[in-house]
Amino acid sequence: MPNPRKTLDRLLSGQADANLAFADLVRLLEKLGFVGRIKGSHHIFHQTGIEEILNLQPKGSQAKPYQARQVREVVLKYKLSLDKNA
Repeated sequence: MPNPRKTLDRLLSGQADANLAFADLVRLLEKLGFVGRIKGSHHIFHQTGIEEILNLQPKGSQAKPYQARQVREVVLKYKLSLDKNA
């Protein structure tokens, strides 16, 4: 269970999209200040000031690769970091 900083580094590298634990991605979003709710298997995250809503579903214990890419795009677009939100 890597810490959120290690998860963020793996996410931003783009090399681990297909091998990112869903729980680690959820923990990262929470540390970045996102608020989540669960409806069935859908984990829906939003944050004030961010127009996108992230709708994630696990594939077993892993995050879906396209959803990891969506999270990376939001992190880069809004220049989110753990330093500002920790």
